[in-house]
Amino acid sequence: MPPNPMGARPQRANDEIRTNRRIRVPEVRITSIEGEELGSINPVMSTFDALRMAEARGLDLVEVSPTARPPVCKIMDYGKYKYQQGKKIAEAKKKQVQVLVKEVKFRPKTDIGDFNTKINHLRKFLSEGNKGKITVNFRGREIVHVDLGFAMAARVAEAVSDIAIVDMAPKREGRAVSMILRPK
Repeated sequence: MPPNPMGARPQRANDEIRTNRRIRVPEVRITSIEGEELGSINPVMSTFDALRMAEARGLDLVEVSPTARPPVCKIMDYGKYKYQQGKKIAEAKKKQVQVLVKEVKFRPKTDIGDFNTKINHLRKFLSEGNKGKITVNFRGREIVHVDLGFAMAARVAEAVSDIAIVDMAPKREGRAVSMILRPK
């Protein structure tokens, strides 16, 4: 692998954080859990001395910035740190809202009864906070009348205009016309 022109070490493949004796550089910059630099005059010290300092406190030496020159290490409880990171990730997943795109298919000749039923389904999807994809499919020679597909998409958009707005304007996709609506 060619050397990096910026002088930084390449990112590790498995992104594992190195701790204690896995840190193989001769010198490191040390910070404590609170973030202040340690060391009497110079926070840069040999890895061996930093490891002894961490072991004396009953903590771990953790490499937090491996690309810095010299690498920055923190003296902390690594098990507690991993536990807190896992809790943060779980909390972020819990707060994450997943928006689904529900598809409703029409035909250029969809009659009023079926049209109303499909509009009711679309309204339900939109009221749940999902996006709605409207697809007007053409079969056989119907494709010559693409304007009917765009007219059907406009009818659908107007029918749900009180609760939805057009997110993606109607466009032709092969043998269909598609449009995406999102809740207001």
